[in-house]
Amino acid sequence: MTDASTSTAQFDAEQVGYKQSLGGRQVQMIAIGGAIGTGLFLGSASRLHSNGPALLISYAVAGVVAYFLMRALGELVLYRTSSGAFVSWMREFFGEKGAYITGWMYWLNWALTGIAELSAVGVYMQKWLPSEPKWLTALIALVIVLAVNMLSARMFGEFEFWASVLKVGAIVLFLVVGIVVVVGGIHIGTHQAGFNNLWDNTGGFWPTSDGHNWYGPILVMSGVVFAYSAIELVGVAAGEMKDPEKEVPKAVNAVIFRIGVFYCGSILLLVCMLPTSTYSADGSESPFVTVFSKLGMGWMADVINLVLIVAAMSSLNSGLYSTGRILRSLGMSFQAPQFTTKMSGGGVPWAGIALTSVIYVLGIILNAVAPGKAFDLALEAASIGIVFTWSTIFLCQLRLRQLVNRGVIPPGKFQAPGYPWTSLFGLAFLGFVVIGMAIDGWVSNPKYGDKLDFWVVVGGIPFIAVVMIAGWFVVRGKVTDNTSGQLDSIWAGK
Repeated sequence: MTDASTSTAQFDAEQVGYKQSLGGRQVQMIAIGGAIGTGLFLGSASRLHSNGPALLISYAVAGVVAYFLMRALGELVLYRTSSGAFVSWMREFFGEKGAYITGWMYWLNWALTGIAELSAVGVYMQKWLPSEPKWLTALIALVIVLAVNMLSARMFGEFEFWASVLKVGAIVLFLVVGIVVVVGGIHIGTHQAGFNNLWDNTGGFWPTSDGHNWYGPILVMSGVVFAYSAIELVGVAAGEMKDPEKEVPKAVNAVIFRIGVFYCGSILLLVCMLPTSTYSADGSESPFVTVFSKLGMGWMADVINLVLIVAAMSSLNSGLYSTGRILRSLGMSFQAPQFTTKMSGGGVPWAGIALTSVIYVLGIILNAVAPGKAFDLALEAASIGIVFTWSTIFLCQLRLRQLVNRGVIPPGKFQAPGYPWTSLFGLAFLGFVVIGMAIDGWVSNPKYGDKLDFWVVVGGIPFIAVVMIAGWFVVRGKVTDNTSGQLDSIWAGK
């Protein structure tokens, strides 16, 4: 039998240089902030319009999968805490090739997501600065977030803490107002709020006519799951927590509560307050703005716009933080350029952060000079990255528990319940997400050129696979030399 602590000692080197400076207050708000973003504040509008009250089921099912994911992640974090997170665990359990693909897929996700968030900041700022070019406000936002990340992990945590306070504050305010309006049966314009709207909504609870399809709430789950993306950031941040054994279980166990209250609670109140056909069909107006405007609280439009800007910058902040650490993990094993391993005296992997920020600048320029379907297609491809990352978490947890059950690795302190079914269900659901993207992309747009999600799946995945295979052949020689030929998992054959 191989001693686990001895066999995994080689993975500890990538933690050298990091400062354990993230406290409980910051960790909890990072976890909360990861579950609240533009997917709720803005993206829920078009989903409500298209799917009716049944959207509640879509958010609930995807939320359960998100909880299963976080329990699997929590088990992995307390088994071995690493800022390399998914990359480091894939390296241990599935070998160097698995780590290479996982790291670059995660980086691709955040690289493309960050470009989208910067573009969003430019759009949101037009409300107050209509004469300023979008690229300029986007660039200013990048400079601010880049400066925060370059200073220290503690500054990243502080930014996320206060961003989360604002986002949570806005949601809590809405929940309080919504409960009063719904329970009190108050009229919003000519419409009376109440729980009866769940079934009295045009088309009923699950609309199937007048432009609605019976499969709508099912297929939309493939989009809803991305509203929960970034909750996995806790796994990366754990490497710089002061007390991960205490804070990670608290953050993970609170996920189902946050999803239930913030997401499902908000969707429930939105449905009960107004007919779902009232909300923006193209998602150009936040459903929260729609409600507050009809309540005569137009000033809330400015508040929600500020929250949207903060949410976008929070996502950008998380992207720079996580990719800097993931790139360093790749660089330590010669799977990324060696300069990505460089760190500042304050424990910041500045080189990896700088590399990602350069991509963001190029994205801003591209979006400014050549907006169009090619750019939109690239942004849709980011969704493939998050599906892949979530899948690796489930796979690593399954492999870890398999080794534990065989007596190779000692049992952990925070094991996920329901092994192996919860992780297998999560993997099956993520497979459905990819298929759902393709089907939804095909049926929702009449023109071939507009079927972006369809082309991302049938064309994007094979293209990414080819690029990954080619890249592996480029780095394999150096990786082989660095590992003395040990490319497989250290647990191979166990």
